[in-house]
Amino acid sequence: MADITVMGAGSWGTAMAVLFADSGHKVTLWAYLDSEVEALTRDRENEKLPGAKIPDTIEITSDMGKALSRTDICIMAVPSNAVRSAASSMKPYVDGSFKIVNAAKGIDEKTLMRLSQVVEEELSGTPVSVISGPSHAEEVVNFIPTAIVIGSHTKEDAQYLQHNLMSRTFRVYISPDMTGIEIGAALKNVVALAAGIADGLGCGDNTKAALITRGMAEISRLGMAMGGKAETFSGLTGMGDLIVTCGSMHSRNRRAGILIGQGHEPAEAVKSIGQVVEGVNCAKAALRLSEKYSVEMPIVQKTNEILFSGLSPREAMDSLMLRDPKIENPLIPFDR
Repeated sequence: MADITVMGAGSWGTAMAVLFADSGHKVTLWAYLDSEVEALTRDRENEKLPGAKIPDTIEITSDMGKALSRTDICIMAVPSNAVRSAASSMKPYVDGSFKIVNAAKGIDEKTLMRLSQVVEEELSGTPVSVISGPSHAEEVVNFIPTAIVIGSHTKEDAQYLQHNLMSRTFRVYISPDMTGIEIGAALKNVVALAAGIADGLGCGDNTKAALITRGMAEISRLGMAMGGKAETFSGLTGMGDLIVTCGSMHSRNRRAGILIGQGHEPAEAVKSIGQVVEGVNCAKAALRLSEKYSVEMPIVQKTNEILFSGLSPREAMDSLMLRDPKIENPLIPFDR
């Protein structure tokens, strides 16, 4: 058994804390605000995960020094836009004695760095692993079987984390392709917004399947241009995570997209969700990456125009459907 600290008491952080405590690990849950600590300690429940009890064995604190003392594994589950500040705050307590795993999904908008790179930059090169895959907190916290993938710089680190984090309801695969894992994890949120917008417009299963498939083509093209491996994008953190995020009402990105498709202003839609909608945070960065690497990403482009330039969802859909004719896969040649 390991001592595990989960940084971030949102839905995903809380779900992982409950999951790992159930497996017999000693778990500390760190929350940013004292008021969060007070409410979670008093109620032993996160309002974002109604009905799921936080075991009394989980210590909840806002004291970062206390949370990181005598820990073996630190899992960062803060929102993507708080990853840099959280990593910076961890500096005094990071001495190489524990493994760091980033669970946030996104791209740093200012630098276009992957989030593991952001953490490593703040922590002077301390190696960071990543965890991702189709894993709604609402299901993980209720012990519904889930499979994810952990990416690490070394096989030794990956296997250590796999051994400690895998359980009867949480199957862990490992991979060295951190780039592919993180790009798949971040950009699927943008495509899920687009899928939700299509749902809000009243489109059907055909449209959803097309958006998932062509969205995956965009993610794969960019990910491989950045050094990711093609096989990763057909795996759990690629197609697996994209399917679940585009198809489930647990998905904040899909729910926000539905509201936008129904005619709500993007800012109003995001506010009504009441939690961070990571696809909005990632959309601009995804578009800039497509420009930097000269990768065509029409779904990402039109989603940005809806979010930030006032393009109507219906106009965006028409524009995507009426683009110049294309070959589905240019790597497959005709015989003649």
